[in-house]
Amino acid sequence: MISKIPSAGFQDNVKFRNIIINGSMDLAQRGTSFSSQTAEHFVVDRFKMFVNGAIGTWTTSQSTTVPTGQGFAKSLKMDCTTADASPASTDILSVQQRFEGQNLQYLKKGTSSAESLTASFWVRSNKTGTYIAELEDRDNTRYVSQSYTISSADTWEKKTVTFPGDTSGAFTNDNGESLRLNFWLGGGATWTSGTLGTTWHTTSANRAVGQVNLADSTSNEWYITGVQLEASETASDFEFLPVDVNLDRCERYYQVIVDIPGDGIADTTLSWGYAFQYNASTIYSSYFFRKTMRASPTLDQVTGTNIYQFYRNQAADSFNGIGSLNNATTKCFEWVVTANISGTGGQSGFLRTNGSTCFIALDSEL
Repeated sequence: MISKIPSAGFQDNVKFRNIIINGSMDLAQRGTSFSSQTAEHFVVDRFKMFVNGAIGTWTTSQSTTVPTGQGFAKSLKMDCTTADASPASTDILSVQQRFEGQNLQYLKKGTSSAESLTASFWVRSNKTGTYIAELEDRDNTRYVSQSYTISSADTWEKKTVTFPGDTSGAFTNDNGESLRLNFWLGGGATWTSGTLGTTWHTTSANRAVGQVNLADSTSNEWYITGVQLEASETASDFEFLPVDVNLDRCERYYQVIVDIPGDGIADTTLSWGYAFQYNASTIYSSYFFRKTMRASPTLDQVTGTNIYQFYRNQAADSFNGIGSLNNATTKCFEWVVTANISGTGGQSGFLRTNGSTCFIALDSEL
């Protein structure tokens, strides 16, 4: 007897049904704790603290506080360190993840067959009350919100919210940003007045009605883990992925080349192949990515006095950081070094770290 296979979103064996990347908060390539934060930045991989205006000061971190017996080892934590009890009208504080349009075409947005999306997650805070989860269509400036309630202080609670399919405004089929999932933590009157828009709309005033202000006390903290977003009207169990698969997905957007002392290695080769001294002031060296990136990356590095070196025949030139990336694509580029170089053109060698605080990464985030 052949049984009917249910639609995607209801199958336990459907792989990558979770649109979210790193929803278990396991990967934090940039670091595990960031203090005195007042502007947007990534906390753990793919999850960004988003700020519009100024709404408190925060320590953001990857935490080991997790719901018991659910299989999670890490969570994302927001900890208020300077309060703002009266946000300005246009202030926004949220935690969000952003998505490429080409990964969302199966949602059939903008057609009569548009899929509903269900978000499920574990959340905890000392501040009880109403919170808002929102989908934000960046291609067509459209929004839909759902509220959830933290009922018990300092207690992990699982929440599920369902967003209706949108028959207006298709997502662009490319590698640009088309959608955000926003977890609001505070906002000014521009966003919190009106009536909460639980169907797709274009009105800013209806986006976060009822949202508590997590920034109103330095006692406030908020945790989240187990975030899943799937094409369905109901939530399925969280889709745990092997760490190597999770890392591959994250490295499309951010790749750490060297992290000292994070890697525990004092001296690390940077050039995959030889570095070539083109002339008396410039060194080039090729680098091929471990994972094809979303777009040509930018350089994220720590610089310092003589913490990198060019090793060549019977000599080593120290330098403070990579000067730039040259001819960058989604697969490779050239390192360009233009400082503290001696000797003449035509020499070959290799690039390596020479310090205890070296950090170089490639950024292709949305």
